[in-house]
Formats: sequence, structure tokens, C-alpha cells
Amino acid sequence: MSAELTAQEPSAKYLVNLQPPLVRHFDLIAQAPGGVARLRELILTLAVQGKLVPQDPNDEPASELLEKIRVEKDRLIAEGKIKRDKPFAEITDEEKPFELPTNWSWCKGREIFNVIRGVTYQKTDARETFVEEHLPLLRANNIQATINLDGLVYVPRHLVSDDQCLRKGDYLVCLASGSKKLVGKAAPFTSDVACTFGAFCGVIRPLSEMDFLAIYLSSPLYRDTVSAASAGIGINNLKGTSLLGLDIPLPPLAEQSRIVTRVEELMQLCDALEASGRLEAQQHTQLVNTLLGTLTQSESPEALADNWQRIATHFDVLLDRPEAVDALEQTILQLAVRGLLVPQDPTDEPASVLLQKIRTEKDHLIAQGKIKRDKPLLPITDEEKPFELPQGWEWVSLGLLTSFVTSGSRSWKDFYSAEGATFIRSQDIKYDRLEFDERAYVKLPIGTEGVRTQVRLHDVLITITGANVGKAAVVAQSMDEAYVSQHVALVRLCDTRLVDFLHLWLVSEGEGRKLLLMSSYGAKPGLNLQNINDLPVPLPPIAEQSRIVIHVNELRSLCADLRQRLAAGQTVQSHLADALVTG
Repeated sequence: MSAELTAQEPSAKYLVNLQPPLVRHFDLIAQAPGGVARLRELILTLAVQGKLVPQDPNDEPASELLEKIRVEKDRLIAEGKIKRDKPFAEITDEEKPFELPTNWSWCKGREIFNVIRGVTYQKTDARETFVEEHLPLLRANNIQATINLDGLVYVPRHLVSDDQCLRKGDYLVCLASGSKKLVGKAAPFTSDVACTFGAFCGVIRPLSEMDFLAIYLSSPLYRDTVSAASAGIGINNLKGTSLLGLDIPLPPLAEQSRIVTRVEELMQLCDALEASGRLEAQQHTQLVNTLLGTLTQSESPEALADNWQRIATHFDVLLDRPEAVDALEQTILQLAVRGLLVPQDPTDEPASVLLQKIRTEKDHLIAQGKIKRDKPLLPITDEEKPFELPQGWEWVSLGLLTSFVTSGSRSWKDFYSAEGATFIRSQDIKYDRLEFDERAYVKLPIGTEGVRTQVRLHDVLITITGANVGKAAVVAQSMDEAYVSQHVALVRLCDTRLVDFLHLWLVSEGEGRKLLLMSSYGAKPGLNLQNINDLPVPLPPIAEQSRIVIHVNELRSLCADLRQRLAAGQTVQSHLADALVTG
């Protein structure tokens, strides 16, 4: 938070009473990774510990408030409106997480609220649109920071008891979910709409109006308690008795009002910090894209050098976050495959000669019966060429550079084994590399023909199905025995010297991979082998390919170093923010 923002923000005056580290270093904490979220948690923690606003010795103590609630509760029990609860033990000193200020009291949840379970209904009872004599029903997905009324279902009114009709001042709580983080999540119900709630939810209904309860139910103290209390296999469950047994720090009623006001204003300040951070990030991204875009629009290596110098003086501002370094790395790849990263040498043997040599080699292998004759590929038209190439380069379909393109058999999943040959699946191909989180194996029956899908050093592997479609990796190390699954295409080049430049083309998001993804079909992304054979590839002279790959590797290494430094800086900043918050 800048000094200017502090001065302009109405709630800034309240910061003077916060703990000194929070006051002095508010800006640092907010700018650290996850800093605003930390501030929100800190504010709520200070609120429930009685450290957010000064105490007033003239306030009626919380013990008096508890007595008044007890009288009201006895009245409701006598009238038969609520049931008498079971006796509960007093909170021992060992159970108290921290010392409370004077005039505060520890109380059990059951002393200040009741818990109501939600409506049980059959799926056949629910309607997605309103029907007469039905009530809208809230479920766990309706519990956000506030309660939203999206995605409602409607259940018959006769299934709903009077207690299960939501009232203003209630708190809707998720009591069962597959997500540990969602169980116990609570939000106040403030709507005038007549609603009920489902069986996976419950309602905390205060015995006396108490806005402070919303602060407690949002605090880390509450979240940690219910997380420990929820249990289950698959589904995490929070019992109503666990809510009734919560140990709650209760301030005097007058102080509750001051705390609520202070929290609301500080949360508004956090909103402003968060909004300004998002705006800054958006503006930064636009600036990075604009300036890096000038590089890819360069028409020659000489023009690129001029444009590079023009923005290089601003790199300290541009490259101050990991996503900007990612953008720079992609720009480097685009410049490389467009022939703009290194100067051309007119003495290099042109790509057309290289293509003729590859054609001769393919014909030789076909004549020996080592590979099949490839299907004719249509020439690339001018309209299909994404950009103009430098002198000596050629546009060529990928299939003309390969011995073959294939993929694994569908039946190979039947040969999974605890040992045997490595089985390369789509999840083993990360952004640009082959990496096994959990290696799979297949053991083929004797006589199984698997030679064509067995990978070799310098093969290119491309994912052809699923969300990972179009990711490409090179087999950079020899493997004893490995095969590809049906979800992976194996591309074997006639000349393995081409593999590193081709890989740059395939992993450049705005170039080769973009063209591959444009070829995917249907509602579920996918590529067929013909898509890969037809892929246009810009082919430089073989000598220039080597220069490009060496220079790209140097620049990508610098990008990796820069990411590491940024990560180290963020770690230090995060640790410092943690120290300030806990201090």
C-alpha cells in the first residue's frame, strides 16, 4: 500500500492502532506472494483475539451478555421452541488457545446458537425450475464469501420443517464434502428470499443477534478447529455437535460492534490492495506483450537488434515476475523459428539441397524395404504459410522429413506390468520434455510385433489426445526398451540433425504448436497422424539450424537463471512477510 493510497483510504486511520509491524510494513506484506490473503487472515486473527480495537473498561462484560442469552434460551425451552441441550463441561485453562482481554469470556457454541440440519430429499423430489408449493434449496456450492443464489433446486414445501426455513441472521455451513477445505465453510444469510438448505449443510442460528459471529466463522481459529473435527473416508463430515462444542472467544456487545466496523473497513482496504494489484498485473502483461511483440514484428536480424536495444533498458521493470520471463522465452522461440535470432550466412548450403538429400535417403530406405513408401503430400500453398522465410529457408510438410509417423496400439493397455519395457503415456510428456512422475511398464507376449512403436534416441514424441494435446518432447537419452501408448505419436526423422530445431518449432506456442492445435478436431481435442504429417515446418539450412539451437539454449538458460532468482526473491519476501505477521 503506497503512502498516497494510505492517505486517500478512509479506513487508513484505523491502522494506527494495529500491531506496529503490521502498520510499518503493510505494503511489504501485501506485495509478498499471497500477501493480501495473509493480511485478511491476520486481521481476523487479531479481531477474535481482542487485539484489533482497544478495550473500554466501561463496556458491559461478555459474561453479562451470556447470562442474558441464557435467560432467553430458558424461555425458548419452556415454550417448547427449542430442545434443552445436554450438560457440557466448562472450558479448562488447557483448552483455551490464548488469553482473552478483560471483560471477554470463553463460551461454547451451544451457549450462543443452535444448529439445524438440512432437508433430506430424493433426487426425484427436486426440480430445476420453480414449481408451486416448492422452496428453493441452497447447497454447499452456494456458500462463497457470501451466499449466492445461483444453481438452485426446488423441493416440496412439505419436506421442510419451520426450523429448516432460513432466516436473516442465520449462518449456512457446509457439513459434508469431498473437499477438506470446503467442510465448515460458513456464510451469513441476508436475503429476503424464502429458502431452505440441503442435508449436506447445516445452519447456525444465533440465540441473540450477533454480527461478531461472522468474523469468528471466517477466522483461521474457526477454520483450524473444524478442519481437525471433520473426518471421513472419501467424504469429510462435520457433526452438528462439533459446532455446538466450539470454544468461542466472546467480546462485550459494545466491543463486538467496534470490531465489526473495524474489520469491514480493513477488508475494504484489502479489497483496494487486491484490485490495484490485479490492475497492475494486467497493465504489466499488456506492456510486456506490446514490447515483446515489437521484437517478433522485426523484419530482419538487424531490425531485431535495434528493437532489442530499445527495450533492453527496461528489462528490470519488464522481467520482474515469472510470467514475464515465460513470455520472453516464448518470444525467443518465435524469433528463432522465423529466422530472426541469428544472421543468415549466404555461404550456407540452402535448405532445398538438404531436402533433396533427405528425399534420396528416403527412396534408398524404401528400396531396401526398411520403410514404407509415404503417401503423396500436397505442396504448401502461399495462403498456408504463416510468415515469409529468409533466403535459403524452405517451407516443408513434416511428413517429408520423416521415416514414419505412428502411434501405439489400443490393445497395449492389456500388457501393463510391474516391470518390463517402459510405456510412454501422454502424461509423461510435459511442456517440452519427457519426464516420468510415475513410470508405467508393459510386458509384451513373445512374438508380439512392437518394433515400429519402439522409441529410439532422437525420436520426437507428440501427445495426440486429451487436454495435453500437442505437447512435444525429444528422446534425448537412450532407453533400453520403451514403447508409446495410443495417445502418443512417434515421429522418426530421416536426418536426426533436424530434431533440435524441429523441437523448437513444435514447442513455440505462437507457431508450430498453434498450428497443431488448429488441426485438432471434434469436441474433445485430438490429432490424427495425417495432421502431423501435414504440419508446415520452416526449414533453415542445416548450418544455420545449429547456430539457432546453440543461441536459443544460451538464452533459455539465462531465462531459467532469472526465474530462479525471482523465486528466491519471492521466498525471502514471503518469509519476511510471515515474520512480520507473526511478530
